[in-house]
Amino acid sequence: MAHTIFITGGARSGKSTFAEKRAGEFGSRLCYLATAQTLDSEMDERVRRHCERRGDEWNTIEEPIHLSQALARSDGQYDAILVDCLTLWLSNLLFRYENAAEEIEERIIEDLQRLKNTLQGMVTPVVLVSNEVGMGIVPDNALARMFRDIAGRTNQALAAAADEVYVLISGIPLKLK
Repeated sequence: MAHTIFITGGARSGKSTFAEKRAGEFGSRLCYLATAQTLDSEMDERVRRHCERRGDEWNTIEEPIHLSQALARSDGQYDAILVDCLTLWLSNLLFRYENAAEEIEERIIEDLQRLKNTLQGMVTPVVLVSNEVGMGIVPDNALARMFRDIAGRTNQALAAAADEVYVLISGIPLKLK
């Protein structure tokens, strides 16, 4: 079983930069598994800057939905795989399943279980990045509350399964596990 590192924190807390550094400690053949979808010009520019910052040593795979399958296909080909980020993956799933009404949470929990099973069978170390969403106010609408609840449960499950867990605050990593 590969080493799994879970990194969380607020927006702009330094999670991605820290995750890239930790992934690089495993070697130079690095994979960046991106879950973001570029749906507008601002996001296009954001992704371009991220790719530029990482440089040519990273192979980027874009997969907004089928995270477990992308990890399994990439296993053994890299020294480390960085998944950035789980929060965007969850929002992609939420919108994918939005017509499923009461089955949304069940379907996402199934996807989470597939991810956990995949991580357990990996030989390549995986660094997971996720936003901490439970430290703010209670959202004012049902969809946002559902997202916060799903993200919180996902973070708890993956942090429990990980070998190492970090939270970043103002660019400073704190090792929790």
